[in-house]
Amino acid sequence: MKALVTYFSASGVTKDLAIKISRAISADLVEIVPEKLYTKEDLDWTKQTSRSTIEMKDRSSRPQVKNKILNISDYHLVLVGFPIWWYREPSIIDTFLESYDFTDKKVILFATSGGSGISGAINNTKTLKGHPNIVDGKRLNPSISEKEIKEWLDKYL
Repeated sequence: MKALVTYFSASGVTKDLAIKISRAISADLVEIVPEKLYTKEDLDWTKQTSRSTIEMKDRSSRPQVKNKILNISDYHLVLVGFPIWWYREPSIIDTFLESYDFTDKKVILFATSGGSGISGAINNTKTLKGHPNIVDGKRLNPSISEKEIKEWLDKYL
């Protein structure tokens, strides 16, 4: 089964984890790149006027993704990684998930977080337009081993 690991990373933590997952299961790797990159000020969650705060308050916000995956139909398993923002997935993940047809694909979410769980993101993404086929999701500690990753994902490969 051909697998793809996609990710959005604001600080590099999720990127490092995505690379580790990709290596562990021999999957292709694609970064979800915002059309307009986030600055440090954009990510300041303590400011009501920061871009990320405004996007997260507006559930219809759909920041544009710069890159497109032309061969998404080649994959049977798609992992989507992101940091948890405001107890859920960043809005750019919603944009990504609504941009592709995931029919007949297994979609697995993975997240990094300082303490928030992934259940809010799983619940939210299952309600998106196009109804992505979310079959699993897990908040992962960035120090997880490749062996532990493989054990978690073996049932989907």
